[in-house]
Amino acid sequence: MAQLLLCAYELGDTINQSAEVAEYLYWKQQVDCDAEVAALKAKFRKAKETFAECERFGRFHPDYHAAKDAVKSIVREMDGYECVQRFKEAESAVDTLLHDVALLIAGSVSETIKVPGNDPLPGGGCGSGGSCSCGSGGCG
Repeated sequence: MAQLLLCAYELGDTINQSAEVAEYLYWKQQVDCDAEVAALKAKFRKAKETFAECERFGRFHPDYHAAKDAVKSIVREMDGYECVQRFKEAESAVDTLLHDVALLIAGSVSETIKVPGNDPLPGGGCGSGGSCSCGSGGCG
């Protein structure tokens, strides 16, 4: 078990030293240091809280659609900043890297080990009729 843990820490160090993680950390810092993005984040948190209140009653709440549109509008505005776009791309690259590593590890143990899909949309994955990444052997 000790050897397995050492290998896991080594793998973690290797991932942390990857170009994908370096890019992610760079753009995360750019986003964190941008005053305009920080103001939008605060505006987003407030809009999200308002939407969460409306969402408790569902689409029948009189302000539900306005609150939902406000959140979407702020997200679009944030996405207009290059640092936010690049951060999201870098975040996706790190996510893909980690998912690929999980697939490799699972596949090296057994071709029948299931690894949840990397699709950010809910409802997919193994056993639900959606896409599934279950190693090289497919879902079985």
